[in-house]
Amino acid sequence: MENYTPSPAVKQTLSQLKALPCIAKALDFLKEDTAPTLKQQIELAKIPAPTYHEKEKALAFCEALKAEGLEDVHLDRFGNAIGLRRGKGAARVIMEAHMDTVFPLGTKLEPRIEGSRVYLPGVNDDTSGLGSILTVIRALNAAGIETEADLYFMGTVEEEGMGGLGGMKKHMSENSYDASISIDGSGFGTIVYGGTGIRTCEINFHSGSGHAAGAFGKVANSLNAAARCVAKIADLQVPPDSGTIFCVSNFHAGNDAGIHAIVGDSQIKINYRSHRQDYLVALHEQIMKAAQEACDEETARWGCETVTWDTVSYVDIPAVSQSADIPLVQALYTVIEDAGLTPKFAVGGATNCTMAINAGIPAVCIGSGGTGGGAHSLDEYNDDTDRHIASGATLLLLLMMAGVAGETAPLAEKKA
Repeated sequence: MENYTPSPAVKQTLSQLKALPCIAKALDFLKEDTAPTLKQQIELAKIPAPTYHEKEKALAFCEALKAEGLEDVHLDRFGNAIGLRRGKGAARVIMEAHMDTVFPLGTKLEPRIEGSRVYLPGVNDDTSGLGSILTVIRALNAAGIETEADLYFMGTVEEEGMGGLGGMKKHMSENSYDASISIDGSGFGTIVYGGTGIRTCEINFHSGSGHAAGAFGKVANSLNAAARCVAKIADLQVPPDSGTIFCVSNFHAGNDAGIHAIVGDSQIKINYRSHRQDYLVALHEQIMKAAQEACDEETARWGCETVTWDTVSYVDIPAVSQSADIPLVQALYTVIEDAGLTPKFAVGGATNCTMAINAGIPAVCIGSGGTGGGAHSLDEYNDDTDRHIASGATLLLLLMMAGVAGETAPLAEKKA
């Protein structure tokens, strides 16, 4: 984003913070806390937590929050782990990272260390975010910092895949905050302040069935209709540079025992997304049209019965946006620059901040620092080299929004 300039008030807030001795103490602490943070991160990542199976990890995160002195640590009714670091009540600021991973129960979760890299499924996405939350809390405690705003720290469930950012969505449906900061994955310097629209659905095709020979020509084949639909979807054209994509990721029909049978039911599952909601709606309509045309063509091919279809929606997240000029975005830009990095604005993003924005809460998503790779693969890794730079910037961002008691006013504006 060219010519982006944070307001003098935002820059002044950062300058005031950095002049405080307690802030210098907190930043020094973060440099020394990198190794303990990584150790804690590894222990959390070793706990299996596929989407919908996060409870064991959530309870462990609760214990970690309690150990840092947070109040009212509990699992909300959706399974999110949350605790309060009480301030003076001037506002409510939440910092969160998701607990679930994409790896099914039974996945081998043993760390392998090669140099500065730790290889372990889920260690980066997003146990690194949980580690960042815990080190920030410890830094606040070590420096004796009291905040004007009340601070909430949360590990969320159901962020990945079929969870569809559900843990954050459900929590925000019953709770209100004045600012939300999500931490997701490694790296630092990119500002995610919008949300990509995402849909995941299945399309089911239905026809007659029977013996591959005896029923041939007498019934249509649902599998043929599904295949026609996939081919039509594959030929769709999407607007360039809009984050609009589609992927037929599952195809189910028949079984080996019935290799000589015409299947009556077939199913495909599709994930599609776009930075623009109007493009997402248009793509959805094209996919549904492809399903109908596929059934019509398969019906006409055999001329003996009508092939039908229905659909089930699993994830329906609208694309959302907010102004880049809100105090939270300006503050993030300022702390990234202060860290010696060049801020980059992301267009959209599939992160939990989407659900905060959708709930009318100013929100951003940031990285935990260091580097990482192999996300969603068994070779996922995290490298915490220079991680304290991002941890320090994250601490400053949090305190810019929350204010230091008696020293700086919170940039988060308390809702009436």
